[in-house]
Amino acid sequence: DPFQVEPFLTGSDDGKPGYSSSSRAGMNGGGPKKLVDLLEDPLPGVGTYEDFNTIDWVREKSKDRDRHREITNKSRQSTVALLRSLSDAFSGWLLMLLVGLMAGALAGGIDIAAHWLTDLKGGVCLIGFWFNHEHCCWTSNETTFQERDRCPQWQSWAELIVGNSEGAFAYIVNYLMYIFWALLFAFLAVILVRAFAPYACGSGIPEIKTILSGFIIRGYLGKWTLITKTITLVLAVSSGLSLGKEGPLVHVACCCANILCHLFTKYRKNEAKRREVLSAAAAVGVSVAFGAPIGGVLFSLEEVSYYFPLKTLWRSFFAALVAAFTLRSINPFGNSRLVLFYVEFHAPWHLIELAPFILLGIFGGLWGALFIRANIAWCRRRKTTRLGHYPVIEVLVVAALTALIAYPNSYTRMSGSELISELFNDCSLLDSSQLCGYKQPVNVSETGVGNSLADRPAGEGLYTALWQLALALIFKMLITVITFGMKVPSGLFIPSMAVGAIAGRLLGVGMEQLAYYNHDWLIFRGWCSPGADCITPGLYAMVGAAACLGGVTRMTVSLVVIMFELTGGLEYIVPLMAATMTSKWVADAFGREGIYEAHIRLNGYPFLEAKEEFEHSSLAVDVMRPRRGDPALAVLTQDSMTVEEVETVVDSTHYSGFPVVVSQESQRLVGFVLRRDLLISIDNARKRQDGVVSTSQVVFTEHAPTQPPEAPPPLRLRGIMDLSPFTVTDHTPMDITVDIFRKLGLRQCLVTHNGRLLGIITKKDILKHMAQIANRDPDSILFN
Repeated sequence: DPFQVEPFLTGSDDGKPGYSSSSRAGMNGGGPKKLVDLLEDPLPGVGTYEDFNTIDWVREKSKDRDRHREITNKSRQSTVALLRSLSDAFSGWLLMLLVGLMAGALAGGIDIAAHWLTDLKGGVCLIGFWFNHEHCCWTSNETTFQERDRCPQWQSWAELIVGNSEGAFAYIVNYLMYIFWALLFAFLAVILVRAFAPYACGSGIPEIKTILSGFIIRGYLGKWTLITKTITLVLAVSSGLSLGKEGPLVHVACCCANILCHLFTKYRKNEAKRREVLSAAAAVGVSVAFGAPIGGVLFSLEEVSYYFPLKTLWRSFFAALVAAFTLRSINPFGNSRLVLFYVEFHAPWHLIELAPFILLGIFGGLWGALFIRANIAWCRRRKTTRLGHYPVIEVLVVAALTALIAYPNSYTRMSGSELISELFNDCSLLDSSQLCGYKQPVNVSETGVGNSLADRPAGEGLYTALWQLALALIFKMLITVITFGMKVPSGLFIPSMAVGAIAGRLLGVGMEQLAYYNHDWLIFRGWCSPGADCITPGLYAMVGAAACLGGVTRMTVSLVVIMFELTGGLEYIVPLMAATMTSKWVADAFGREGIYEAHIRLNGYPFLEAKEEFEHSSLAVDVMRPRRGDPALAVLTQDSMTVEEVETVVDSTHYSGFPVVVSQESQRLVGFVLRRDLLISIDNARKRQDGVVSTSQVVFTEHAPTQPPEAPPPLRLRGIMDLSPFTVTDHTPMDITVDIFRKLGLRQCLVTHNGRLLGIITKKDILKHMAQIANRDPDSILFN
């Protein structure tokens, strides 16, 4: 993706790779070429990173501090400079505004398109094929309250093809059309991902977490990925596969942020600053996915961000607000509400009900742990066997299987969010849903207060619905394991919530019937009198949804906030908290990592998990390289090596950096220099500086040592050397070293003994060491 790569290759703002202005003047005038001193004259390309490298947080932050100091100093000198410093300060907020607007607009478009395509599988609108089912029947005068989704303007495929909507033949036609559309959408999604942006598959959150921890994956947040993911996300959701669009919206928002970062030099040239914007963009993603701005900010803080200063918190808050406002203006759900599932429960909950809520928490934790194990095993199988060579066939087979099994059951046929809405729903007097198929009360005085109904005995319709829901639960649990991780955009929020909501609704109806038939039991006596509305099954569905999502992702605080923002059910925070905490504890008993961490480890990304404790009592000397029996560390000396010797050292090794010492004998540490910077500088000096030959001396000191008169001029590279590399002594405990790596985002740390260089520890060494302790394959960590 040229859009991605260009800013990293070019050093000058005009987009041409090459030299900074001062050196150009020296070259053009035919005058003498001057000595290159990198302190005065920064080189293009120095300080940038290659693909699959980790950024140096400390260097990026100090670079930004220097830039800021320079702008502040200049702003005191003239009005123009003052205005420039003000625009620099304001650019962050402007960028957040743009990210919020762009992500909100895209999310609104995705919602509308997905709704329309999902309905297209069932039929088509005669007055305009671009209307979905609901919009088509809005204008109709012939809808009855009992059958509010039937209207002559909307025709099923059977009515169009056979001219008849009842009977076995019509059912088969509808069934076949449903499978045809599902297969078509799934095929288009997987083909587009394969052809245009392989990075657009999956949920994207594991990679976003890795990128935010300072890793570079070129093209992952590029414009092709954004365009492809937006289109294929709509197709994948509409195909009826068991996946959600909520996780991928985080990836979409981060793509928007990364693309918009290129408009501002401050963010284009500084990787650490860009990570701050991406943290805020992750909050925007959740804000537009659920209509939960505060939950989004907390999600970014709790789940995805690595470095989250206060400034980022305010900006995330602002961006999430703008995005939510934009989405509300587009009004994709057509109900003038921002949230996905709005609930209005009238009955309060009682202390006794905490027991079933905690039971749902236990179910959520067990399902979460089981799901992670099963899904990772399946994905590992996909990676290591021939199954992985046929992504298109795999997606088509799973889509066909899903459509085939889902169609006969009305609860699996509807989309995930529709199903959850149905399960969260509280039965009112006028509800025609099957889940409200209770027997009507004999006399009207029993109907409870207002619109809320008294507990009633279950009727035929409800028993049928419960059977279908039990089958839907088993189907959803099995199919989601296979679906998550396929080569189409796939989120995990909605399928996990659907599993929990089904389980919760089943338990809720069970509790309701128990209370109806046993008013005189000790646990119901006092608060659940006959003819009262005691138990709300929809509330159990809501608690179950939170418990299952918590078990899979291990979110706690942000999940509770998202759930009450999502449903508007403020008084149910305590049941939600109880279930979420229980599910986290139960799931943690089987393994500490959530689904995103598990996928990061499966893919071998170099990610130091902040939640993981380092319990081993090893020291820095046990982890550092070179180990005993290894060849000595490759080092450069400060003033006794020639260009040729330096190039030999660089060519004969593949390390990404070299320590600089006083001399080979003393091994006293002076600094650290990166391989990429070294190569660019030597290459540049050969082009720009007279007399640089293979025998020229490379000098890292302030003053070049005296040389014989006939010697070629030295090459001074002090400017590219890090004069304050991080060092630990050989006896530093590893848990402290790991903490230093996590908190400061280091790439490498040098190990010394009394000032003498002993070895080096990189992020990869630490990850390998941790893998060995946990009896995992240390070579699964892929990148430098």
